[in-house]
Amino acid sequence: MKRFSILLPLVLLASIAFAQNVFAQDDAIAPADNLVTEGIPKIPSAVVGAVGRYSEFRTAAFGSWNPTKREMLIHTRFGDTSQVHLVKFPGGARNQLTFFPDRVAQADYQPATGQSFLFSKDTGGAEFFQIYRYDLATGNITLLTDGKSRNTSPHWSHQGDRIAFGSTKRTGKDVDLWVVNANDPASARIVAELEGGGWEVSDWSPDGKQLLLINGISANETYVWLVDVASGKKELLTPKTGPEVVAYGSARFAKDGKGVYMTGDANSEFQKLLYLDLGGRKTTVLTPDLKWDVEEFDLSKDGRWIALESNEDGMSALHVLDAKTHKEEAVPKLPVGVLSGVQWRENSRELAFTLSTATQSYDVYSLDMASKKLERWTFSETGGMNTEGFAQPRLIHWNSWDQRSISAFLYQPSAKFTGKRPVIIDIHGGPEGQFRPEFLGRENYFMNEMGIAIIYPNVRGSSGYGKTFLKLDNGFLREGSYKDINALLDWIQTQPVLDASRVMITGGSYGGFMTLAVATNYDSRIRCSVDIVGPSNLVTFLEHTSGYRQDLRRVEYGDERDPKMREFLEQIAPANKAKNITKPLFVVAGQNDPRVPASESQQMVQVVRQNQTPVWWLMAKDEGHGFGKKKNRDYEFYSTVMFIQQYLLSY
Repeated sequence: MKRFSILLPLVLLASIAFAQNVFAQDDAIAPADNLVTEGIPKIPSAVVGAVGRYSEFRTAAFGSWNPTKREMLIHTRFGDTSQVHLVKFPGGARNQLTFFPDRVAQADYQPATGQSFLFSKDTGGAEFFQIYRYDLATGNITLLTDGKSRNTSPHWSHQGDRIAFGSTKRTGKDVDLWVVNANDPASARIVAELEGGGWEVSDWSPDGKQLLLINGISANETYVWLVDVASGKKELLTPKTGPEVVAYGSARFAKDGKGVYMTGDANSEFQKLLYLDLGGRKTTVLTPDLKWDVEEFDLSKDGRWIALESNEDGMSALHVLDAKTHKEEAVPKLPVGVLSGVQWRENSRELAFTLSTATQSYDVYSLDMASKKLERWTFSETGGMNTEGFAQPRLIHWNSWDQRSISAFLYQPSAKFTGKRPVIIDIHGGPEGQFRPEFLGRENYFMNEMGIAIIYPNVRGSSGYGKTFLKLDNGFLREGSYKDINALLDWIQTQPVLDASRVMITGGSYGGFMTLAVATNYDSRIRCSVDIVGPSNLVTFLEHTSGYRQDLRRVEYGDERDPKMREFLEQIAPANKAKNITKPLFVVAGQNDPRVPASESQQMVQVVRQNQTPVWWLMAKDEGHGFGKKKNRDYEFYSTVMFIQQYLLSY
């Protein structure tokens, strides 16, 4: 006998049924012309009304301090996409400065006068970023790049007269080093021709004569280079000295220009904060006792303080060190959550950052080191809801197939939902990513209103747990991470509050690939799956991803040009095992995706449909690697709620 779950509020279930059976066609929400949909039923307006407040969360992210005033630039969304806003004091109005249909990235004040700022923007999610200068006096916007190539990591010189950036203009694949006069786009010139797509600008020297570059080979191997701006001559500062590769990052010149601060994992499982003396080439470890990754840091303008964020089992911790003694200065304890965007103000007293917790969306704060006063600059809207009661994460561990301990964050619905709860397993992308306990936004609807528990695993290959763990899924080791999820399914069976018979797998990007891998390998153990912009065959993915990414990805996945590796990748490809999928599948893609071409999703949809398996298909013509526009994200959310109700919660 077929039974229907009462996990979705009865009022909403009744509304959906009434809308589907009684209301006229006009009462359903039709997809916009920019969306391609197949298999997705009409969205009843009752669904939109029921979930609407959960789609109205806003976030705010710190951009840049004004060098002459106590003001800052932030990123937030009032309309369809995130734009640059000016905030003049803590809690002040957010004055929108940029107005584009596509989201705007980065916002950096001119460091000398603050009379202009840089920002980056692409079109339709294609990630061919262009760099612009915004004049605050006139509101005029000047394009500084060619309008065609991919341009990244723009950095002002300390004098504020020039901008260094990386560009694929020369070959379309290699990222070269360019410099342009901030007031003259025609002055742009190549400083150094570089090979590969993993280059980025890290910092200018105080005298404006040198630049630091990071060359990323993989998540485990990066190098720091010193470049002379006049001649283009480059020097490797971090040569390989042993059989083990090392990853360096976030290189910054000391105030006197005589040394470089950076992070690195030489002789360590984790990223330490290091100081390299440019004269004697001696390296000093500044955080020897910290047993976690230093993810980012910033040096105060007077060179006195170093603020850093460490990733401690997924949670952020803020540390401030005296740059001379390397001793730690006491700072106020912050809420448990995720912190980013650490930056000192020009006065070297105030530190700004972005912070999110399980009950608070991303917002911008400042910390005064003299008074130890913590101030909140933005108060992002939460759809009119009190979020204090939202679920808190619980860190869980289980032993995988090789007895290695794997961790995840578990969010459980409130006690008003009784009995065993259905489960969503949401797998992060990367693969070198990591789920961290930040504000979940609209996903809170699944817990609060549908009674679903959500588990966010950090399987082998995730960052944050040491470089050995990070390498455990590379190349021929790929299937080990699938088995981690299988072991998680075993763990769920042992939990009295979780329903192992009702599990949905989902994830975005590489998490989408993992979703398809689990669906093809463990079909009998799940109820349904949602794949968001995920590859379905790593061979075709590597052949068609953008040229600047191919070599970087080959280090992680394996080189498809090698016959043995190609054979292995074809063998494990979900697209080649799609006949195993008998449970409903929802696939989401962006037509302009430069990382995972939409063809990866399309080929999976076509094959799975041959099984007579229900497949929902959603593609946005104006999006890339994930949906950035609110209207598209909303439709995806409505559709996902209906998919979950029909295939996870209903018997």
